[in-house]
Amino acid sequence: MAPSQSNPAGQTLGDHAVEQMPNHPAGNLDNYTFPQSRLRQLMLDSSKTPLLLVACGSFSPITYLHLRMFEMAADYAKYNTDFEVMGGYLSPVSDAYRKAGLASADHRIAMTRIATEQSSKWLDVDPWEAIQKEYQPTAHVLDHFEHEINVVQGGVATRNGQRKAVRIVLLAGADLIQTMSTPGVWSQEDLNHILGKYGVFIVERTGTDIDDALAALTPWRNNIWVIQQLIQNDVSSTKVRLFLKREMSVRHLVPAPVISYIEEHGLYEDDGASSSIHEKDKESKDKTEAEPSTSG
Repeated sequence: MAPSQSNPAGQTLGDHAVEQMPNHPAGNLDNYTFPQSRLRQLMLDSSKTPLLLVACGSFSPITYLHLRMFEMAADYAKYNTDFEVMGGYLSPVSDAYRKAGLASADHRIAMTRIATEQSSKWLDVDPWEAIQKEYQPTAHVLDHFEHEINVVQGGVATRNGQRKAVRIVLLAGADLIQTMSTPGVWSQEDLNHILGKYGVFIVERTGTDIDDALAALTPWRNNIWVIQQLIQNDVSSTKVRLFLKREMSVRHLVPAPVISYIEEHGLYEDDGASSSIHEKDKESKDKTEAEPSTSG
């Protein structure tokens, strides 16, 4: 999870900023359509508040813990809150984030789609953030979901014929709360926008002292829900990349189809991990054309 950055124009994203979202930042958005085939449109219990879980991150590569976090959050919402989960989205960060070990956006979109399509019936991938040419602050990404679901779509339907606005909530690991509680990492405006307007579901991680972090975020405590891991899992993309670099097995840490994709495209073997699908295809084609045929 990347810390949010200041609005380039120096303006705070207010409660009505989502209405201006059609003026998207520069990016390859010509063919973009908000994915909603897995978003449930009808509530089962009209007395509850519809909830959408959004996880922003690198997902380089996606792991089983990323997927498991959504399931833990859905169980928590079902048994401990008045929310009704309508859907969940993974939003991969754009290439502009320039994080070490970051595979290109097209690879990460492909891997997250493979993982969600083959392992879940309710999770989806929104490529909007990933295809931007500029880094998008987390607050802006949440505003994008707010706009698409509650402004464009008008929320979701209830069984009594009415429509309800969906509560958009960020889903993240405990390390996010630690960065949010560290002075100077996040701006006060971004903290208020993310935690005040939306809120966050936090999944505890081994070795993270979340109590101290929460103490520094008291003003927004009612919008922070902490989910305990009943079965501890500390797998991370960083560890997976290290295993791959050392040619060690990552099976049962990463979905099998994603491993096949990584192997097919030669990801995380060296510094070329960020090469795009198109660049890899071109390199393969050039190499084939340059080598003499061995047939005949």
